[in-house]
Amino acid sequence: MPIKRMNIGGEGLNRFFGPLEARIMDALWSSPGSSIKEVRTILNGESPITVNAVMTVMNRLLDKGHLTKVQTGTGRTRVAKFSPVQTREQFLTEQTREVSVGLIQEYGDLVVTHMIDALDDADPDIIAKLERKLSDLKNGRRR
Repeated sequence: MPIKRMNIGGEGLNRFFGPLEARIMDALWSSPGSSIKEVRTILNGESPITVNAVMTVMNRLLDKGHLTKVQTGTGRTRVAKFSPVQTREQFLTEQTREVSVGLIQEYGDLVVTHMIDALDDADPDIIAKLERKLSDLKNGRRR
C-alpha cells in the first residue's frame, strides 16, 4: 500500500504519515490489538489528546489500509481492536523501495549521483553490501 504523499522535509515516520498518524502507528506497532481508548492512554503519556481525535485518525488509517479492525464482545462490552497490516520493518521496506524505484525511474543519473555522494558518510557495512550487490550485477547474478 504505497503512501500517496510523502513529506520530504519530515523525519522518520513523519515522512510518510502526519504527526498524529505516526504516533498512532508507533503505538500500535508496540501494542498491536489495542482499542482506541488504549491507544489514547499510550499517547496521553506524551501529551494530552482527545479520544475523538484518536478515533478519527485511527479510522482514517483503517480506511487507507494501514490498520485492521476486529470487533470483540457484544452490546456494552463490544470493543474494536486495531492492528497494523504490516510490521514497522515491512512498512519501511515497502515505502523506501517505492520511493527509491520512483526516483531512479524519474531522475536516473541524478539520483544515483546523489546516492553515491551520500556514501561519504555511510556506515561501512552499507558500503560493503553495495559492493557485493554491484559485483553480483556485474557478474550477471541477481539477488
